Amino acid sequence: MSVSAPRTGRSSLRRAVFALLAAAVALAALLSIADRLSDNPPPRLTPGTGVAAGESDDTVDPLAWSSQREDALVATAARGFAHPLYTLVPGGVVASAARTARYRQLIEPIAEAGDVDPDDLEAIVYLESAGRPAAAADASLEGAVGLTQIVAQTGSGLLDMRVDPRAARSLGRRIRRAAKRGQTAQVRALEAERRTVDERYDPPKALQGTVRYLRYAKRQLGREDLALASYHAGIGNLQSALKAYGKGDDVSYAQLYFDTTPVHNAAAYRKLAALGDDSATYLWRLGAAKEIMRLYREDRAKLRRIALRQQAKNSSEEVLWPAGSTKRFQSAAQLRAAYADRTLRRLPGPLLREEGVQIDPQMGELAPRRKLSRRLFRGLQPEALAVLVTLGAGTQEISRSSKPISVTSTVRDQPYQDLLTGVNVQATKDYSLHTTGYAFDILRRFASSKQEAAFWFTVTRLQALGYLAWLPEFGAVHITAGPRAKELLGVLKSETKRVSSG
Repeated sequence: MSVSAPRTGRSSLRRAVFALLAAAVALAALLSIADRLSDNPPPRLTPGTGVAAGESDDTVDPLAWSSQREDALVATAARGFAHPLYTLVPGGVVASAARTARYRQLIEPIAEAGDVDPDDLEAIVYLESAGRPAAAADASLEGAVGLTQIVAQTGSGLLDMRVDPRAARSLGRRIRRAAKRGQTAQVRALEAERRTVDERYDPPKALQGTVRYLRYAKRQLGREDLALASYHAGIGNLQSALKAYGKGDDVSYAQLYFDTTPVHNAAAYRKLAALGDDSATYLWRLGAAKEIMRLYREDRAKLRRIALRQQAKNSSEEVLWPAGSTKRFQSAAQLRAAYADRTLRRLPGPLLREEGVQIDPQMGELAPRRKLSRRLFRGLQPEALAVLVTLGAGTQEISRSSKPISVTSTVRDQPYQDLLTGVNVQATKDYSLHTTGYAFDILRRFASSKQEAAFWFTVTRLQALGYLAWLPEFGAVHITAGPRAKELLGVLKSETKRVSSG
């Protein structure tokens, strides 16, 4: 006589079998990325250490500078820091480019006379004032003023310009009163007088002053790129950073920037980081301004298309993945199919823990409302997973913190996104990059100020390399991996192999 097992027993056995199967699938996924384990595991991922591929058998830094990559680094950095030049300029990018372009005929002979590239001088005009000759950084007029934003002390002390902030302030008040009364002729007369008492308001004099500065800076620093970078950072500050770097007399700004980190050539990095107010990225933003002006002249329709994508979000994520041409997951079935064909990768807990990242246990918390597993919403496109692994490894390597950073959100399908908008005011009702699998969120809660600084360094360096776009949200940092992050897939494969073999 046989006795049937209780239903609860069969249910427990079924759950145990499913759990074993899930563990086997997860292990198989790691092994499939790793291919075969070897007796000699690959070098350990150490972002920020400056050890380029092939330089060491033990460690590798995918962010490391090399002379072979320099031109590509300059180009990607210009794209990586372009977003504010599209979104923060008065009247928008096309209007700002149009204002700037009005000065091109004035720029060319002045630049030629001073042996300066007119495209560089024009980019300074766009970046500094967006083509507004009366732009002023502060009401006192002691700070930056004019088409090229010359500081009062620099103008009078170094550039031999007539600069009188007090007289300019008085005339400015009279100009505003006349403008309110509609006295156009009086406004023009007063503006002409202001250009005389303070030459920073006079476009030809301002441009000539900037050219004199660039020529002087090149004599002091020895290179055009360093002279341009010094326009915001200051000649003395760059000399100090170069001295701390100490690697010869012909060091490019790209080498100085990309070959310094908080743990590699750290003294020079600290000099650049201490400048604040985006001085360290000024040359890259000049590159972005040059590209904007080129597009304005050669392909205005493309400039408008890029502007729409830049303005769609508070980061350049839609430039990386445009809404109309990027696949979005519309259902749970599509997510399952993407996991099955490896378009999406499930978050590998052991690998992430090794690289200083923990998976928030609340991730996918709305899944039960749809009678779905939370695991369905814990995955990323391979490029995004590679960025997450590199970000965690960099933060951990630089901060030396044993506490992980936390990833709180990854892929969603559109129904999940729609459900989220009902409970989270930050969730967009429009195109969300989470529905593509390229975006993830990192909790803005750090174990220490050192860990926080390491995180922001790694994010910014990955941005400069064109691997991601990011924006701050309440309590989190929203990160989108870009197409160039495919370059990190080798790192992902190597790290998976190393961790698996360990």
